[in-house]
Amino acid sequence: MSGLLRRHRDFRLLWCGETAGRFGTAVTGVAMPLTAVAALRADTFAVGLLSACGWLPWLLIGLPVGVWVDRTRRRPLMLGAAALSLAVFVAVPVLARCGGLGLGVLGGAALLSGAAAVVFQTAYSAYLPGLLAPADQAEGNAKLHGSASAAQLVGQGAGGFLVQLVGAANGLLATAATFLVSLLCLLGIRHREPRPDRTGERARRSLRAEVAEGLRLVSGDVWLRTLTLFGAASNLALMGYQSILPVFLVRTAGLSPGTVGTLLAMAGTGGIAGALAVRRVAARIGTARATLLFELGLPAAALLIPLTTSGPGVVLYAVGGFGICAGVVGGNILKVSFQQAYCPPALLGRVTASAAFLNYGTLPLGALLGGALGTALGVRTALWITTAGVPLAALMLLASPIRTARDLPSRRAAESADAPDGDRLARP
Repeated sequence: MSGLLRRHRDFRLLWCGETAGRFGTAVTGVAMPLTAVAALRADTFAVGLLSACGWLPWLLIGLPVGVWVDRTRRRPLMLGAAALSLAVFVAVPVLARCGGLGLGVLGGAALLSGAAAVVFQTAYSAYLPGLLAPADQAEGNAKLHGSASAAQLVGQGAGGFLVQLVGAANGLLATAATFLVSLLCLLGIRHREPRPDRTGERARRSLRAEVAEGLRLVSGDVWLRTLTLFGAASNLALMGYQSILPVFLVRTAGLSPGTVGTLLAMAGTGGIAGALAVRRVAARIGTARATLLFELGLPAAALLIPLTTSGPGVVLYAVGGFGICAGVVGGNILKVSFQQAYCPPALLGRVTASAAFLNYGTLPLGALLGGALGTALGVRTALWITTAGVPLAALMLLASPIRTARDLPSRRAAESADAPDGDRLARP
């Protein structure tokens, strides 16, 4: 261990807890759809609907959660979210052993765990800048995203083998164990946030007014607006193909669940590569140019995925998935670091939630789109359409100031000259 992991105890605990939670989420992402396909004989649309349930909470509660995060301490919210996830993934195997497993149970578990993820991710994004000094935030984001990618690829590989060895429902017990680890790590963090100031004008403002303010900040700032709209379009395409990928790999390509898990893990190494390379690339060519490389150049490999077949043809998925994972993880690190530097701390929860509402709000729509296209046109044709949407979505970055800039702006450039409290954003 080096850098932050060696010298910053609280960040080390946060890193361990987040990595464990990401591992469990990756196992779930493989186990749940494979359970629906193999154990419950679900059709393509039902698998897409199950994926949509996991992301629907971003549409339902994403905006008010952002205000909630700005109004209270973030660590207790993260603890509550980890505890809820632990309870959900203990309950599913118990219900399965009692003969109560069905698509309704899986959908309900996906909704509850998705709601916990909304709270955790929003609070976590706003918590990190208070835990780390500004000079350490880029390193912290890179380490967290890199370890998350490593946990994801190991979890996906483990998920496929767990389904094959012990059954999908029992495999979810591994998810429960990881959220227990996450909960214990969060409990061990010594850093305590100051209570947010609820005096003065803001104390009298309604939830609706603060939600509206967050949306205005995102929609009125060209940098935030561009990255948010791109994220929404990109996620629509990403979830469109990911929601039907298990059906494609198992039924169309004829692969076993264990092979599917291995392939997903191989593709996931791209996330580690992206996390390791992004800071060096950004330092050399600039953060704006690096954003174009990671969000537009690398994800073009997605077009190899629909060509996947059994035998040697599985390499096409591994290469395509590697390119997507490297691009998405590298781009996410750049975007998160930009938001944390660009947005005043008192607004970060609302800005994060408003952007996530639009970004993640398209994920359930993408899952439904993938399922509908797969049912109407066939799974391979649906994959051609949805994977093509991944690089096409990034073309909107070329119509923004990102195309001509070397670097994304810092907070210093974003602050309005007539805003002495640092709580306003410029609208370039």
